[in-house]
Amino acid sequence: MIATLLFVAFLVLMFLGVPIGAALGLAGAACIALASLDTQWLGLLAVPQNFYAGLGKYPLLAIPMFVLVGSIFDRSGVAARLVNFAIAIVGRGAGMLPLVAIVVAMFLGGISGSGPANAAAVGGVMIAAMYRAGYPGSFSASVVGAAAATDILIPPSVAFIIYSVLVPGASVPALFAAGMVPGILAGVALIVPAVWMARKHKMGHLEASLPRPELWKSFKEAIWGLAAPVLILGGMRAGWFTPTEAAVVAVFYGLFVGMCIHRTIGLRDLYTILREAGELSAVIMLVVSLAGIFAFSLSTLGVIDPVAAAIVDSGLGEYGVMILLILLLITVGMFLDGISVFLIFVPLLLPIMNHYNWDPVWFGVILTLKVAMGQFMPPLAVNLMVSCRIANVQMESTVRWVIPMLIAMFGVMLLVIAFPQLALWLPAKLGY
Repeated sequence: MIATLLFVAFLVLMFLGVPIGAALGLAGAACIALASLDTQWLGLLAVPQNFYAGLGKYPLLAIPMFVLVGSIFDRSGVAARLVNFAIAIVGRGAGMLPLVAIVVAMFLGGISGSGPANAAAVGGVMIAAMYRAGYPGSFSASVVGAAAATDILIPPSVAFIIYSVLVPGASVPALFAAGMVPGILAGVALIVPAVWMARKHKMGHLEASLPRPELWKSFKEAIWGLAAPVLILGGMRAGWFTPTEAAVVAVFYGLFVGMCIHRTIGLRDLYTILREAGELSAVIMLVVSLAGIFAFSLSTLGVIDPVAAAIVDSGLGEYGVMILLILLLITVGMFLDGISVFLIFVPLLLPIMNHYNWDPVWFGVILTLKVAMGQFMPPLAVNLMVSCRIANVQMESTVRWVIPMLIAMFGVMLLVIAFPQLALWLPAKLGY
């Protein structure tokens, strides 16, 4: 009965508009209190203990730093210079600006671990450029929102850091390496429908008339941005620093580029950058800590094992269960953000993963692909919220453009399910 109350309380609080983190914490604390009635409420000591335990994990130190990196590169002018360089390479023509937006978003994914920050950085440059070229605002917002979703697959990734905390046997370096190939495939898959829709609907009719940047000049301006992923990912691979330390290195590198090279960040801007990054980091970490209370309730009340056993014994078989999980997470992803999906469902899915002997790194990539789809899947699509605000359009107007790109990314997820080596080859090659 208490286990049922846990989920009922959570759903009721959600429908009442209570923030997701508070709903998780309140539902978990209420059920812990009911379960500890016969121990004179001593069980309630588990609430502050698990609140702290949810935060007291070393890999989580990287999250505020990578969020800060996103804010720094958003204001440093790196995105604009990368866009000019990409346009200089691919040239002008129908569908080329959407292609550039996706490629630049993928590249920035190797610098920042935050999808919304990526959407803000790319959208601030590309949406205005696409508008001048004749692309509708709803289409531009859809492309930028979808492209920024590759950020959580291409390392560094906040989602992978949280997954590594929740799942034993899935290290951050292995997950970062595993996400590289699927992340690139997801970007390529998004390019195909974006370019096809642009040409089919004759968008960007003014693009060919716009000037093409000079290749050598744009390369020199973009070189500092191009070097960032090499420094961050290459340094981790060379053993110079851990993923957590890499986030700090990326912060100082971004500040150096923004304040000393491009001179787009002044001392007065630092307060705004730190405030924005602090607010977003606080929200993420608060949700993580409150979800620790919810997860403790799940394990203490014995909810996980019966649910997992019911799914395993359903007679669907291994692939049938996988399809069921995908459909469940796609439905849930329409209403919850990616971090919340991980924090709520990964504890429930771990026994199922262990029963079928699924590789935890491969399974993490599958779940993260699903989370990436949720970042631009209405009605709750955090990347689309950012890009739609920049484009000044309603999210409802993006649905017709988003659906083909969702189908494309879904196809990548099926490929990774059918061919696990797409995710596992690189970690094995690198010795992770």
